[in-house]
Amino acid sequence: MRLEQTAGVGAETARRLLAAFGLPANIFSTSFSALRQIVPERVAHALLAAPSDATLGLIERTLEWLRQPANQLFTLADAGYPQALLDIADPPLMLYVKGRAELLARPALAVVGSRNATVQGIANADRFAEILSQRGLTVISGLALGVDAAAHQGALRGAAGNAEAGSTIAVIGTGADIVYPARNRGLAHQIAEAGCIVSEYALGMPGIAANFPRRNRIVSGLARGVLVVEAAAQSGSLITARMAGEQGRDVFAIPGSIHSPLSKGCHQLIKQGAKLVESAQDILEELHSFHSPAKAPASVAAGEALAAGEDPVEASDDKLLRQLGYDPVSFDVLAARCDSDAASLNGRLLELELAGLIEVLPGGLYRRLD
Repeated sequence: MRLEQTAGVGAETARRLLAAFGLPANIFSTSFSALRQIVPERVAHALLAAPSDATLGLIERTLEWLRQPANQLFTLADAGYPQALLDIADPPLMLYVKGRAELLARPALAVVGSRNATVQGIANADRFAEILSQRGLTVISGLALGVDAAAHQGALRGAAGNAEAGSTIAVIGTGADIVYPARNRGLAHQIAEAGCIVSEYALGMPGIAANFPRRNRIVSGLARGVLVVEAAAQSGSLITARMAGEQGRDVFAIPGSIHSPLSKGCHQLIKQGAKLVESAQDILEELHSFHSPAKAPASVAAGEALAAGEDPVEASDDKLLRQLGYDPVSFDVLAARCDSDAASLNGRLLELELAGLIEVLPGGLYRRLD
């Protein structure tokens, strides 16, 4: 921690120093001339100076945090440091872990997507994560609103009462003692109990915008692949997917309507070589090399069939749902298709929305949900 908090020492400089001198204690006890061969003069002086009161205070707070149950701190030199992160170009110097640290060594898939996801996107993230967790994969995401939160929730539900299940890991862009966004406080507590929360940032680090894109390399680095559920053309999820490709991980994407802005990013990834997936089984078959429970619960098998495209309302012969389709459509167009009066159509649309079969999009558009 003293090394990381030294002025002028970033992650790359710290790794060079560790490679040259070994453990941090050796760095602080070496000569100025030896340090100058690795770092600029001002950094060498900073390394040989006594640690500041702020650094000493941070170290003391961290030691106190580590005395609490289930809190751990792994450095690059620790046996518990995830091997998967040692294989990436920019591994974090330290990992603050709250919860089940053993999950860091298990087969995992990252599930990411838009913070402003559609109802269908939320449902897809939740259901895919539940199935993957039940089948033994740990689901990694970033504890953001939207797709991230849905993926964590689905994974927790999939792991409940199943010793062979995967559970979930939240990689955050703040200190491990801070929950951001605050709306996910309850979810964070559930993850800390049944999964684990991971951060490379010191305790007390607030939610600085630049930290979140950087933490994405850990999200992808811990995983065997990344599933993008929904993403706009310019999306942070695409950063995670790019990093996954650079790290040699698989990239998966769920396609959507050609009219939906939140499908543009997924379609872009598919054009670039990402694997198009329609069900969790598509991912499990691709990642066939990891051990998973041989038999899935009946509810999982049913969910996989649904995700693969089975129409749950086909037998209902509902004319409105058939006319609505999965692309966004305006009220007027829908009224013309169904040859229905406004009052009747409004009432039926409300019923379908309350039943979770359709969603209302910005601009007064309607879309059917799977």
